[in-house]
Amino acid sequence: MKCISTLRQHWNRFLHNDELKQRIYTIVFESDTPKGKLFDIILIGSIVLSVLLVILESMHIFPHSAYLVLRILEYLLTVIFTIEYLARIYCLKQPRKYIFSFFGIIDLLATLPVYLSFFLHGSHYLLVIRAFRLIRIFRIFKLFTFINEGNLLLRSLWISAPKILIFFFFVLILVTSMGTVMYMIEGDYPGSGFNNIPNSIYWAIVTMTTVGYGDITPITPVGRFLSAIIMLIGYTIIAVPTGIVSATMVSEHKRQEKRKCPRCNREGHDFEAVYCKYCGAKLRKEKTDSPDKERSNDERF
Repeated sequence: MKCISTLRQHWNRFLHNDELKQRIYTIVFESDTPKGKLFDIILIGSIVLSVLLVILESMHIFPHSAYLVLRILEYLLTVIFTIEYLARIYCLKQPRKYIFSFFGIIDLLATLPVYLSFFLHGSHYLLVIRAFRLIRIFRIFKLFTFINEGNLLLRSLWISAPKILIFFFFVLILVTSMGTVMYMIEGDYPGSGFNNIPNSIYWAIVTMTTVGYGDITPITPVGRFLSAIIMLIGYTIIAVPTGIVSATMVSEHKRQEKRKCPRCNREGHDFEAVYCKYCGAKLRKEKTDSPDKERSNDERF
C-alpha cells in the first residue's frame, strides 16, 4: 500500500509539474528556440521516413529480411509519434482542443494503425490491418505545422469556405441543367452516350472542368454547339474559386503584417503569435473571421 501511495504521489506531482510543462511546451510548440528547432527537425525527418517506409513496403520488391527491418523501423517511429502526441496533450492547459483539432486527429490516425494491428488477429483480418496501416500516410499532413504559409493557406481556405460552397452549388445546378438539356438534344439518337440524364450530367462535369475524357461525345450540330459553350464557361468557372482564395490570402497576409506590438510598435507578427518576437510583450488578441476557434499558443498552461 505504501508503494502504491508513493507512486500515486509521484504521478500527481508529475501531472501538476508546471515547470516541466513549460519546458516541454517550449520544445514542442515553439520552434524559435534551439531545442525547439532540433525537435522540429527530428519530427520532420521521422514523418518523411515514415512515408517512405509506406511507399517502399507497397513495392514488394525486397526480400523478407528487408521487410522485417522496415517493420522494426515502423515500430520505432510509432514510439516517437506516440511520445510526441502525449507530450502535446500533457503540456497544454486545454488538451481537448488539440485532441479534436485537425492536426490532433491526424496525429492520432498516424499513430493508431500499428497498435490496432496487435489486437486484430487472424487471417481474415489481414486486409483490415493493411487498410489501417495505409492510414500512416496522413503523417505527411503534419508537415503543415512547420510552414507558416501552410497555416495561412489553411486559414484562407476556411474563411473562403462559405463562398466556395455557394459557388459549388451554383456549378452543381449549372451542370445538372446543361446535362438535362444535352439529354433532350442527343438522347433520341441511336448509339448516343446521352441515353440517360446521369450520363449527361457526368459528361457536363467532365466538359466543364476541361478534363475531356472523350468517352461521351455529341453527334448533332446543336449538341456540339452547346458543348463548345460549356467548354468556354468551364474556363471562366475554374478561375473563380482560385480568385476567392487568393483574395483572402492577400487580405490575411496584410492583416498579419499590420499586427503591432503594444510596447515596441513593431509589425510583422504571425496571426497566431501570442508574444512579440522582438521585445517579448504580450500581443493583443486578433479577432477571427472564422466561426471556429483556431488552435492558438495561448492555450498553454
